[in-house]
Amino acid sequence: MAKLSTEELLEAFSELSLIELSEFVKAFEEKFEVTAAAPVAVAGAAPAAGGEAAAEEEQTEFDVVLESAGEKKIGVIKEVRALTSLGLKEAKELVDSAPKAVLEGVNKETADKAKEQLEGAGASVTLK
Repeated sequence: MAKLSTEELLEAFSELSLIELSEFVKAFEEKFEVTAAAPVAVAGAAPAAGGEAAAEEEQTEFDVVLESAGEKKIGVIKEVRALTSLGLKEAKELVDSAPKAVLEGVNKETADKAKEQLEGAGASVTLK
């Protein structure tokens, strides 16, 4: 294997996603039996080169906030119940008290799916 220069390594790291960088850091720690103190400095420099896209990738937990139920309140209540473990009364209270978080600390995929379902039922939703 050819030896890579520091600049070539930094260029390679800047092309990785944050998940790939995290996996690399774990593998590096295991192979060389070190802590993340040194690799984090290298990994921390790479997202700065990515600009705004890297900043968006850093957020891993999202809150799905119901802004309003719209005109189809019953459909929104049904969707809230499907997304959560709330009973009918609790789901109705959540919908009535909008704006209110329906889901908190969920991943991007779950948040997008929940937003799509709630909007399909006629609600207005934001992700935070």
